Amino acid sequence: MNLEHPILLKGTYVPLFFLIIAVTFGSTSCSSIVQGIYGVKNPKELDDRTIIRYSEKYNIPIQDNYKLDTSYLGYLASFDTAIFKEQLKNHFQPLQALYYDKTGQLESFQINCYTGGFPNLKWDRDSILTVFPPLGQAPVDNIVPLGVQLEYLLAFPHTNSFLVENFDYVVVVYWNRYMGRQSRRLIDFVQKNQKLSGDKKVKVIYVNTDGVFAKAMSE
Repeated sequence: MNLEHPILLKGTYVPLFFLIIAVTFGSTSCSSIVQGIYGVKNPKELDDRTIIRYSEKYNIPIQDNYKLDTSYLGYLASFDTAIFKEQLKNHFQPLQALYYDKTGQLESFQINCYTGGFPNLKWDRDSILTVFPPLGQAPVDNIVPLGVQLEYLLAFPHTNSFLVENFDYVVVVYWNRYMGRQSRRLIDFVQKNQKLSGDKKVKVIYVNTDGVFAKAMSE
């Protein structure tokens, strides 16, 4: 099953994941059951204290902790959906791991709707995580280069700044409370994959997206 969460269609944010479940199972109760099996909750905005508490629970280093500014939705919405529909769908997914190379370009892109798996998303499907950076999963694109991505990240008081040029790769991990254990599992897979990086200098940063998806679901 694809776990696709809001995509942009004709300027409107559509909770596609819930639409897919409703069509497939035909009732709200069944939708709730499938959500429960995956451990998915309804998106809601979290205060900073709650985000930090969950980040500690998910083993996120406090110095690498960020949240995504809701204005990022406006950036993605500025693209022509007739041309960039697939790219926008991919960048609207709730769980992502974006591997940027030294030039700031996206080299490897992992997102929830390409994983498959039940009752857990299979991030290591087709052994893509046996090398660093991971083998191809989602199609890479250039609509969100690293420089743009960083403009929409909000640091916490304990977040440490860093210089992109000091690293061979910067990995941006999108996570959230509402995807529950699926977030935790993605983080675990990314951290294990990082150990395969050898002598490469790698910076992994973690970006909470609960506020963005709460806003998207309310529009």
